Amino acid sequence: VQLQASGGGLVQAGGSLRLSCAASGRTFSSYTMGWFRQAPGKEREFVAAISWNGGSTYYADSVKGRFTISRDNAKNTVYLQMNSLKPEDTAVYYCAALPRTWDSSTWFVGGLYDYWGQGTLVTVSS
Repeated sequence: VQLQASGGGLVQAGGSLRLSCAASGRTFSSYTMGWFRQAPGKEREFVAAISWNGGSTYYADSVKGRFTISRDNAKNTVYLQMNSLKPEDTAVYYCAALPRTWDSSTWFVGGLYDYWGQGTLVTVSS
């Protein structure tokens, strides 16, 4: 699976962005999809994940209520709608694919994901 993230950019605090991650191949629905981010000088952190059929989602506490993850299996694409953005949301955002056999209790563990996109930069100005 090859992943291509897009949609990043510069936005003012309080604004919104929608990230997209397009996957190649015919096995997109075999994967739980996740979004992670890495801010300058910080470790990568989990943001959100969605089950293979979109029926379950999981969010980091820092984005809960502001970000929404969704997917369209017909388009092999996962999205991250980001609202009420804060300067601390500034980071490179990565999408990743995790075999759907992994339980939801593991979705926040980046090391378990098999495939990663190249990242898209989100900058939130104050």
